[in-house]
Amino acid sequence: MNLKKFFAELKRRKVYSVAIAYVVGGWALAQGVAQVLPVFDIANWVVRLIVVLIVLGFPVALTLSWFFDLTRYGIVRTPNADVARRIDPAQSANSSERSIAVLPFSDLSPGQDHDYFSDGIAEEILTALAKIDGLHVAARRSSFWFKGRESQLSEIASNLNVRHVVEGSVRRDGNRVRVTAELIDASNGFTLWSEKFDREMHGIFALQDEITRAIVDALKLKLDISPPPVSRSTDAYDAYLQGLFYSDKSTEEALRKSLEFFQRALDKDPKFSRAWTGIAKTWLWLADAYVPPLEAYPKVRDAALRALRLSKDEAEAHVYLAETKRILDWDLDGAEAEYVRAFEIDSNSTTSNYFIAAFYAAIGEREKALTYLNRTAKIDPASLWVSNFACEIYRYFGLIDEAMAAGERSLQLDPTFLYSEPLLAALYREMGRFDDAIALYKKSQDLSGRVPFGLAITYAKMNRREKARD
Repeated sequence: MNLKKFFAELKRRKVYSVAIAYVVGGWALAQGVAQVLPVFDIANWVVRLIVVLIVLGFPVALTLSWFFDLTRYGIVRTPNADVARRIDPAQSANSSERSIAVLPFSDLSPGQDHDYFSDGIAEEILTALAKIDGLHVAARRSSFWFKGRESQLSEIASNLNVRHVVEGSVRRDGNRVRVTAELIDASNGFTLWSEKFDREMHGIFALQDEITRAIVDALKLKLDISPPPVSRSTDAYDAYLQGLFYSDKSTEEALRKSLEFFQRALDKDPKFSRAWTGIAKTWLWLADAYVPPLEAYPKVRDAALRALRLSKDEAEAHVYLAETKRILDWDLDGAEAEYVRAFEIDSNSTTSNYFIAAFYAAIGEREKALTYLNRTAKIDPASLWVSNFACEIYRYFGLIDEAMAAGERSLQLDPTFLYSEPLLAALYREMGRFDDAIALYKKSQDLSGRVPFGLAITYAKMNRREKARD
């Protein structure tokens, strides 16, 4: 037996915490019993029996703590170490020297109305770093999850499983831009590099490359950045960043606003391939909830094809084209080829890994689906969408422990996340934990204003037909 691993497992399963709590609580109870019961002339053998039961209960409590966790939704079986690593990538390994997260830059503009621009600068740096072989870069959705949250740098790095963190600020005033950036070693809090840059807007592309090169030099890595296309105008780029900003919102109004900005970018620069990719992405999200798929998906395909005609290496455009082949054409071979091509172009992309995992799950390729799901979780460890997606996929393949852990992780990341409750509630229903399922469905109802269909199913399973009909 490896004693080091055994003691680490005791800690992970909270056996130490239970032992300490039990000893303290048991000692207090024994003292109370010894002091109080004699006052009521209760026989001493009763006192001794209670103390013996407390002592005998100690190993029972430790055994139970090994196999079960007490969560806010009840008692659940503790997943084994392999499962925990699959669900929480931060447990899978210590952060390596070559790992980094780029946090959203603060907007220090006079009107504080350039959030989209400061986010865009940070994302461009993140994207450039993600192309470096051997450098683990936390995905945008995970890094940007910490925006506006009060978190210590060490806590952020631990959650994202990275050693280094880049943070900064952007001040834009008219045509002038001031960017401050800093590279920090989160393990000790030391600053490895920091700089302040003042530029005109027309120099923004060179500035982003300069910051990226400085970070790479500080990490003693090699970087080969292709110069940005000279035909891309700064006005087109500004409009593109605004489109990107709104495309990550979930409301129909925001998504349609993003389409306007992407189109504005194309009006300024018709060869801006990423603007077409943004349009494809936005129509895909609109098809999820607001626009009939038969209306939206042809527009997804058209935009993706236009992006690829301008740049065949647009990984996300290949993903969105794959989605149209899968859903519109029922061309599974063609869809798979596009997913694989997207992964070959950018294997560190959340989008590439997420969609190919979903594709293989849909066609029943269990091992491939779980492989790409695991990659997605490692790239994007703090993403609500990824944790929720993991819950759904694990449940689909009957991996209930993993699904439960992923669902719990979604709620830990954000208790108000609308899509977590129904999935976790369905798991509780399948396990016979009807009260817990109903509590989560009602919480979902409070958040969304809609009665979840699963609530009726749960009442029906409980033979409460009147409630189910209501």
